[in-house]
Amino acid sequence: MSAKIESAMVMAAGLGKRMRPLTATRPKPLVRVAGKPLIDHSLDRIEAAGIGHVVVNVHYLADALEAHLSAQKRPFTIAISDERGQLLETGGGMVKALPLLRGDPILIVNSDNIWTDGPQDSIANLARHWDAGKMDALLLVIRQASATGHGGKGDFHMDAAGRLSRRRPGRVAPFVYTGVQLVSRRFLEGAPEGPFSTMVLWERAIAAGRLYGVAHMGQWFDVGTPASIAPTEAALTQM
Repeated sequence: MSAKIESAMVMAAGLGKRMRPLTATRPKPLVRVAGKPLIDHSLDRIEAAGIGHVVVNVHYLADALEAHLSAQKRPFTIAISDERGQLLETGGGMVKALPLLRGDPILIVNSDNIWTDGPQDSIANLARHWDAGKMDALLLVIRQASATGHGGKGDFHMDAAGRLSRRRPGRVAPFVYTGVQLVSRRFLEGAPEGPFSTMVLWERAIAAGRLYGVAHMGQWFDVGTPASIAPTEAALTQM
């Protein structure tokens, strides 16, 4: 039975240091790729999934991002989680935004990734695989060989049941996190205060055997630096 996703959070509060000099005058989510700002690619996918409410966290050059969002004509409502006073990192950002988010589970999307669907809609596929009885979080992951623009050593191993474990130091892992996940409200219970990484919560879920993954069958682009923009645009135009 497919989970109903009532709301999504777009992570958009980062400083965008790796995207300099393009982020000297604009926040990273407003850097244009393939004809539109990065964040609009994420919002397009959320709109296609039929999700009715979106929360976006803001910090760096927040006024510009808020102005862009207020001009959106979308079939969903948009709320702002304001981190101007303190940048809370990924985990702290989710905790602060939780009162603004509706339903359970919640879709979390990074604003600096672009993906295309394979045989199935990726968000719908996450919803189909969601099992609240055994999962605290369900991550969309992609095989490292297919992770366009990603230069790391991978993030996770995944067993036959879909359970995830972290890459060991000095080793290579076959799966990369795409920046898209479903999380339960339970996932955020008892979280640290202030700024912290989502990895803290993933580690806790791994220890409990409650962190799962679904392999992405489409294309995925890590648009993290100015040099990654042209290859991403070239690949998208060939589709």
